[in-house]
Amino acid sequence: MKTYISQIITLVKKDLVLEWRQKHAFFGIVLYIFATVFVINLMIMKPEDKIWNALFWIVQLFVCVNAVAKSFLQESRGRLLYFYSLVHPRQFIIAKLIYNAILMLFMSIMSLVCCMMLLGNPIVSPYYFVGVVLLGGLSLSLIFTMLAAIAAQASQNAALMAIMGFPLIMPFLMLLGSISRSAFEPVLQPGLPMMFMLLAGLDVLVVALALILFPYLWKE
Repeated sequence: MKTYISQIITLVKKDLVLEWRQKHAFFGIVLYIFATVFVINLMIMKPEDKIWNALFWIVQLFVCVNAVAKSFLQESRGRLLYFYSLVHPRQFIIAKLIYNAILMLFMSIMSLVCCMMLLGNPIVSPYYFVGVVLLGGLSLSLIFTMLAAIAAQASQNAALMAIMGFPLIMPFLMLLGSISRSAFEPVLQPGLPMMFMLLAGLDVLVVALALILFPYLWKE
């Protein structure tokens, strides 16, 4: 068991080291966040609460696509074959899920800071909204990691990930938009616990599907 966990930690460290060596890609995503929010600021200045909330999650969606896609698409066939001879496929996908979750949590905070600086701060419950943002970043990273793993087996086609992700990501975005709406109102809306449980259930389902399907994908 210790060896199993240590191998996962080693794979996560490997991805972190590669990310640091390729700092241009990391800072490119940060620049993408700032540029996107800046353009929104030029077009609509200080949006209303509902529009601010919707724009934030749209920014989050495209940031996640750009941040998570490269985690698998940067792996060559030869490197994947090398990892296949060293570790179990489930260890590999768990490490990717953890790494992308860490990356997306950081990018979520960056998106929130940029939106608050350039689009104003209409949030009534900031701590609640930060919690929802972190949970949303985690959920988006999980679903797009699984999609990136599938796309990586289809001739490294990033467009396939976006096509498959559109119908799958809609329930997540609708839930996140509904949950985060309470942060802009002084009174919490009813049904929040059920929505949180539904979001957590979807996250567990995505992780379970990744653990079951990825070993079969990697054999191909």
